[in-house]
Amino acid sequence: MEELVIYLVIIATLLGAFGGAGVLVWFERRLLGFWQDRPGPNRVGPFGIGLAVADIIKLFAKDDWIPPFADRFIFTFAPTAVVMAMLMGFAVVPYSKELYVTDLNIGLLFFLGMTSLAVYSVLLGGLSSNNKYALFGGLRAAAQMVSYEVFMGLSLMGVVMLSGSFSLVDIVNTQAENVWFIISQPLGFFVFLIAGIAESHRLPFDLPEAEHEIVAGFHTEYSSMKFGMFMLGEYLGLILISSMIATIFFGGWLGPDFLPAPFWFLGKTFAFICFFILLRAGIPRPRYDQLMSFGWKVMLPLTLVNLLVTGAVVLWM
Repeated sequence: MEELVIYLVIIATLLGAFGGAGVLVWFERRLLGFWQDRPGPNRVGPFGIGLAVADIIKLFAKDDWIPPFADRFIFTFAPTAVVMAMLMGFAVVPYSKELYVTDLNIGLLFFLGMTSLAVYSVLLGGLSSNNKYALFGGLRAAAQMVSYEVFMGLSLMGVVMLSGSFSLVDIVNTQAENVWFIISQPLGFFVFLIAGIAESHRLPFDLPEAEHEIVAGFHTEYSSMKFGMFMLGEYLGLILISSMIATIFFGGWLGPDFLPAPFWFLGKTFAFICFFILLRAGIPRPRYDQLMSFGWKVMLPLTLVNLLVTGAVVLWM
């Protein structure tokens, strides 16, 4: 019976992740339209939701072209890798006290490892395209993601010290006994939030894809469903980062008893998805050197100060 529940959770996670990524294409356009006081998609189907369906059909119907100058095998494998890495990251996300795919005692490290693997997809896609714009985008993505992984990992060490565990279920249970980590770890939350945006290269940190500088970056030569898989990986990363913020810093499934625990988790995750989308409408894209300087000159000192203060408090307690 327990194995059946796990299989059902796996199926629900896969369907929810893929379905959520598809709906986000439409929802992002609608929310940005509302925020910028314009209609957004409103012609194809009710509330314009048919536009997302039309986009998916268009991606399937387009010619799946592989450039003759590209490395065929790596060019094909690259978009698959990012989707696989993001989906594996969902394996350790707890939706309630008993509802999760697996509760690893190294769950936090597993999540960081899966997000680290995603950089190979972008880098290999840029390198295998044999295109200078794609190469620039791939190199930018590699430097950006590898740098911000350092800050992302260090920002979570305060949470690990206070909870005494790398298990995400234990981290949420610690918040149930004490306070949410957004209160005790505000610096860690700020660094993790910024690093999460950079890791998923969402606006305003989409420098690997900057259209005004390098056409479309690492996926310049991609078309059809290969391009669609890069898009899918980006939206899966957005959902994964939002769910991890909700779990680690905002109590995960914790909330008043008038709603089931998974609803609180999904509500918090949805709120952060909206926040990431609205960043796109409100903040301009920085220069690449500004992004890297901000990481090493601001984010790194903040994470080290957070580690020092948290370690001192834990030792004193």
